[in-house]
Amino acid sequence: MPGGATKLRKGDILFREGDESDAMYVIKSGRIAITKAKGNSEIVLAELKPGEMLGEMAFFDAKPRSAGAKAISDAEVIVLPFAALNAQFKTFPEWLKAMVKTVNSHLRQANQRIKNLETAQSESEEMFPPHSITRLCAIISLIGFKSGEKAEDGSLVVPSGTLRNYTIQIFQQPTNKMQKMMEVLSGLGIMKVEELGEGKQRISILKHQLLTDFVDWYNKYLFTEEAKRVTVSEKELPVMRALTFYGRKAEPNDKGVVKVSLTDIQNNSMRDLNQLISVNDADSLAEKGLTEDKQSGDGGVVLLSFNLAEMEKILPFWEIVYALKKIPGRG
Repeated sequence: MPGGATKLRKGDILFREGDESDAMYVIKSGRIAITKAKGNSEIVLAELKPGEMLGEMAFFDAKPRSAGAKAISDAEVIVLPFAALNAQFKTFPEWLKAMVKTVNSHLRQANQRIKNLETAQSESEEMFPPHSITRLCAIISLIGFKSGEKAEDGSLVVPSGTLRNYTIQIFQQPTNKMQKMMEVLSGLGIMKVEELGEGKQRISILKHQLLTDFVDWYNKYLFTEEAKRVTVSEKELPVMRALTFYGRKAEPNDKGVVKVSLTDIQNNSMRDLNQLISVNDADSLAEKGLTEDKQSGDGGVVLLSFNLAEMEKILPFWEIVYALKKIPGRG
């Protein structure tokens, strides 16, 4: 970015988290927010006012931006390119350069420690941290295999006392979390819990194989290197549901791949699913390798191919994950 003054309108992005660093900035007028991504949203770490500087830490270690910056009002900033600053920095005494670099390094480390503490605190406040999910679901699945009795509707009725004993005595998990877990799974149609009075319950597992497969899948996901994970975001679930719905109406090829018209989905999804799905909503799934890239068909129709069985498999898994994430830690 060239040096000099740059004007920003309210909402303009100065730089994004993860961008390459090439300049620092001094705020001449207006206010700039320092932001950090959190899931599908962002949080504001600080609001800077005229006379304050930002982006300076990257000058010393050339690391990507650790946070983003955007104007929260019309603003003007003075751009100080690193290339020009480096020429001046070289004239500093060696002891001064070493001291400045050391202070910057300590600030980076302090910021990382704060981030780690915030992450640990956030996880401790969750009702269902990731590995707690696998433990509780695994207990239910295990009791289904061990003590479940098949009912006429194909479900497995499990003895509530046995489930409680395994939860507390063998796996040492809180019973309130197990109860909340069963409520969530009941809401997803995976279990059914009926109150019989006097504290007794009839507990049925309606989709035992799905629950068992989820435990295996999520455990593998959690122990996969983060860089190699394929993570579906909650906002991608509606388009996955739409692809599954319309994919079931298509004829798969010998590899289980179906081809659907995104144009037809856009035209009919509000009627069929009560939610508008656009032709571009599946783009992120293609980037993650969950579908193929879009193709143009006759008459300007946009087509998309994907493996229906794979989509049908992982969709309920992610629905379980995000349903549990919504439960507050003190719920």
